Parts: sequence; structure tokens; C-alpha cells
Amino acid sequence: MTTATETRYGEYPPGCAPPAYVGASGRTARGYASGRDDYLQRLRKIEGQVRGLQRMIEADTWCPDVVTQVASATRALQEVAVGLLNDHLRHCVYDAARRSDARCDETLAQVAATIRQVVRL
Repeated sequence: MTTATETRYGEYPPGCAPPAYVGASGRTARGYASGRDDYLQRLRKIEGQVRGLQRMIEADTWCPDVVTQVASATRALQEVAVGLLNDHLRHCVYDAARRSDARCDETLAQVAATIRQVVRL
């Protein structure tokens, strides 16, 4: 069971869902839109790291070396998550707080749920 401050992954509190599809681009701008290319580049590098991990396992590489690379890829993904969360706070949450409407509390509750997801990594 979930509460107003705790939702399951993919569910949003009332009034706190992502912006609806609009315009020719199909979506409103997300908080990370200005850094989208950077995020994509970083994720492609991480994808390469993971492929390297697969090759290491196939080559029967020494376990501590593999674990070191797993930790590196994990940390890189965590940095992406933290960056996205930071962008969300600066863009989406700031806008909700500035509006000072009832959805502000719900938006902040969603941020708290997202932080809990990141911390579980």
C-alpha cells in the first residue's frame, strides 16, 4: 500500500504527473533538456563500460578487476541519476514551489520518493 508521500515506481500523486504531450516536438521541455546531449553521451560511455564488463567475464578476467569496473559503471550511473534529480529540482520543483499551489506538496513528495530510489542504488 502506498501513501500520499510514497508511490510505486511509475505512479504519480494526483496532480503530479509529468507534463502532457504538447506541440510539434511531442513533449514539453524537461528539466534536463538543456543538458540532454551531455546525458546521452555519458550514458553511451556507460553502455561501453558495460559491454567491456561482458568481455571481461567472457575472457575470464580476475574477479577483483571485474568488480572494480562494476563499481565504476555503477558510480557513473549514480552520477547521471543525481544530475537528473538536480535538474528536476531546479526546473520542475522550483516551478511548482513558485506557483505555491496545492500541487507543490505533492511534487515535493514525488521528489522525496525519487531520492529514495536513488539512495537505494
